[in-house]
Amino acid sequence: MVGWIICINIGMAGYKADISPVSPAIRKRMIEGHSYRDGCPVPLRDLRYLNLTYRGFDGRDHTGELIVHKSVAKEVTRIFEDLYNMNYPIRKMRLVSDYGGSDFQSIEADNTSAFNCRRATGSKGWSRHSFGKAIDINPIENPYIRNNGRISHKASYKYKVRKHKNRRDPADRAMLVPGDPALKAFTSRGWIWGASFREARDLQHFHHP
Repeated sequence: MVGWIICINIGMAGYKADISPVSPAIRKRMIEGHSYRDGCPVPLRDLRYLNLTYRGFDGRDHTGELIVHKSVAKEVTRIFEDLYNMNYPIRKMRLVSDYGGSDFQSIEADNTSAFNCRRATGSKGWSRHSFGKAIDINPIENPYIRNNGRISHKASYKYKVRKHKNRRDPADRAMLVPGDPALKAFTSRGWIWGASFREARDLQHFHHP
């Protein structure tokens, strides 16, 4: 079982990122937390567990966790290194398993997350999150806005107008607005932003092509 303890450390100075296979303990969390089950479209052996340093809304360094596909793991650590270095704030970063696999509850907690074995919103097909190749970041400040203007989370309505008003406010800086350097951390690497989706503006969402 040597493979379970292989770890790759990436980053210098304040930023640190560890990449490791899904351990038995993490597997247990995922299954008991309903983010992974039999029939998911990607096997656990193809997923990687990441520990990442991020800047919190309190201005301090915190360690977050994500699960992503092994093919994008290193790139994700580089994306979050860029976000860290530009002081982009993140509210929290926990596995969706900690919210019972509920995308709704994870968003209510303003949780930045990646892998979750679930159907796409409004569809019977698998979400890109089910493959570990999508990330939702600061979902309250970057809501999923339907074409009729409806938002499922009340706390997000004050962010419906997409314009920075007070850069001293971490929640304001967490908003993703065209031209923001935080967007480029994803899009410069070819990741697709959900702001232009046909069915809705999914402002929190990025996925690997």
